[in-house]
Amino acid sequence: MAPICSVFRRFLRTKGLKYTAERADVLDAIIKRDGLFEAEELLLDMRRKGHRVSKATIYRTIKLLQDAGIITQALFDSNQAHYQLIYGKAPRDFMVCMKTGKLVEFEAPELIALRDRICRELGWQAVGHRFQIYAVSSSASPSSDEPPAMR
Repeated sequence: MAPICSVFRRFLRTKGLKYTAERADVLDAIIKRDGLFEAEELLLDMRRKGHRVSKATIYRTIKLLQDAGIITQALFDSNQAHYQLIYGKAPRDFMVCMKTGKLVEFEAPELIALRDRICRELGWQAVGHRFQIYAVSSSASPSSDEPPAMR
């Protein structure tokens, strides 16, 4: 597997764009993170560490990294988009409580087997996946205005 920066450089070249120091810094900051991150959180962390980076650069670079298949967007709530590094990483699957926002990561090898079987049957090659379950956790108190089937 090629190093992430090489993959990103090649992708940018196909779009007629340059691999700038700012883009390299954003990519490096993402690589150093473990798990999900928000764009605003990334911006604040980078500024705290002395990087002179704009909000626009963060958002544009995140979009390019998504298009390059290096990160993916995972929307877990209506307030903020979360992202995660996927290139060279094992798939990470999540369950999200719709009442509390609690996030639980889980592993299910059978999902990978199912993904690979479906791709094989359709003549495609799997390069990753994202699986999210939206539910209500047992720790969330049921609301009286919910239909009984939702409790």
